[in-house]
Amino acid sequence: MIDSHCHLDHEPLFNNIDDILKRSKEVGIEKLLTICTTLDSFTKIKLLVKKDEIIYGTFGIHPHEAKKDKVTSKLIIKEISENNKIIGIGETGLDFYYNFSDKEDQIKSFEEHIKASIELDIPLIIHSRNAEDQMLEIFNKYKKNNLKILMHCFTGSKKFADSLLKLNAYFSASGIITFKNSTDLQETFKSIPLEKTLIETDSPYLAPVPNRGKKNEPSFVKYTAEKLANIKEISTSELIQKTTSNFNKLFS
Repeated sequence: MIDSHCHLDHEPLFNNIDDILKRSKEVGIEKLLTICTTLDSFTKIKLLVKKDEIIYGTFGIHPHEAKKDKVTSKLIIKEISENNKIIGIGETGLDFYYNFSDKEDQIKSFEEHIKASIELDIPLIIHSRNAEDQMLEIFNKYKKNNLKILMHCFTGSKKFADSLLKLNAYFSASGIITFKNSTDLQETFKSIPLEKTLIETDSPYLAPVPNRGKKNEPSFVKYTAEKLANIKEISTSELIQKTTSNFNKLFS
């Protein structure tokens, strides 16, 4: 299995990384992608990728941090080019859920990440919330560049998913698909082609059933894999094999 999105730099994961790694390997995880959200976050990620061969990282600024941590495509390219275990850009994107006043900062930051992704030809890890129309507008602006898009913790509409599939996007399922009230999302993932699907924890957040309410960790990705296999009406082993293959193809 591969946990395509976790935050090993966040507590309680960072200070318990040896135990986290042990439990991850015990359930069969072969790669962990720890995701950057701030400039300070990246300082820890550079340490984490040296900790164990299964840990890889990204560089990027979360949309909520776009006003505080301003980056250019040049800086993003520099930071990623200096470390061969930094394999993605993000998490970046748009989040207008709280009616943020920093929409322009978010959009500018997002486009700088996109430009770096085009230059380096590596995937964008996308955070999208209450911004479907704006997200598509920006993606379509760059669609001739054959963007590599991974929609992290996807919770969008089926209509949004269909539009993103036309852009060759991948979609990562989190523990949210195990929640009782996620029937619409489950139906959306049922409609997304298996070859465009990944799994993640977003740990230490969003622990799946049966651990909902606890601090999440990468080893819990097995519960998301089991639920997604059920949704797709295939065996868990086939789901794991396919999502692992999809990750390796996307991050080749």
